[in-house]
Amino acid sequence: MVRFVLDFGSIKNVGTVPVDNIVKERNKNGPYKSFTDFCERVSEESVNKKCIESLIKAGAFEEFEQTRSTLLSSFEAIIDTIQSGKKKAFSGQVSMFDLGSGEEKEQLNEIKYIFEEHEELPNKELLSLEKEMLGIYISGHPLEKLRQQIEMQTNINTIELREIDEQMSSNLNGTEMELLKQNTKLKYQDGQNVKYAGIITSIKKKYTKNNKIMAFVTIEDLYGTAEIIAFENAYLKSGKSLVEENIVIVEGRISIREDDTTTIIANVIKDFGEQRQKILTLDITNSTEEEKEKLRGAIRYFNGDKNNINVQVKVGNDYKPCGQVYLTDTILKCFKDIIGREQVEINES
Repeated sequence: MVRFVLDFGSIKNVGTVPVDNIVKERNKNGPYKSFTDFCERVSEESVNKKCIESLIKAGAFEEFEQTRSTLLSSFEAIIDTIQSGKKKAFSGQVSMFDLGSGEEKEQLNEIKYIFEEHEELPNKELLSLEKEMLGIYISGHPLEKLRQQIEMQTNINTIELREIDEQMSSNLNGTEMELLKQNTKLKYQDGQNVKYAGIITSIKKKYTKNNKIMAFVTIEDLYGTAEIIAFENAYLKSGKSLVEENIVIVEGRISIREDDTTTIIANVIKDFGEQRQKILTLDITNSTEEEKEKLRGAIRYFNGDKNNINVQVKVGNDYKPCGQVYLTDTILKCFKDIIGREQVEINES
């Protein structure tokens, strides 16, 4: 049976008429038994090659044995074989595939279709096809495997950007808004340095009145999308990384406006993982509760706008990210004094 990942009508190049015909045929004559069975039964129902190609890319035939790569390489030849066979039938020609019992015919039908077998596409390419056809990822998210590294190397995500917008759009008068900005609990301030990572989904280049190039870059992380503005200096520095579907990290400053969506003004956009990141590892496997409490307090105290290193704690063989701190020799000594010199290391990720 065809796997209906979403409403078929939402798949690019499919449309409502083919969907209605596919469903009507299935309801009338039962589930589709194979890819070739599907093609034979819908070949005269306004389901063209482009439509079938899009269904393959969207993952609609995952229940069948062939890989998506195999189907993409074979579907046109299979459809041509079906159409040729129907033309012969119309002209009264009979082939060996028309002889025998119903079960024998079914077995012979599978033989006459030749699949060009290929190993499945890499997961990144499969997800890219789903995004192209559906606008969303179905089988997973290409950033999921990088979740921990992203959390270690960034200090803001899309959820937090949207929270800022919600705060700024609250129905507050001028005095109340000023108090909100001054509130020490407000995590982000206009102009604050941030790091954001995700996949580039679109790049719109334009020239300013002074004939300088700039770009509006849409980047998607695990939670949604954000707009990144790259003025000429940033654009020129980031050129080789500005490619759609590239996974990047943005270093820049946050732009918060009461009457506009929060954006990030890029200083540079780099390939994610382009530079190895230093990590402060604190082994608390054998630490006492008192030492752990002191350590938590120190991490909070040394966290600030000028953070220069990621922090992770180690418990046995498990590692957990704990934000970032501004590390100096004096601060490093403080951590060593709390849990012991041997339990503090600086590594590279």
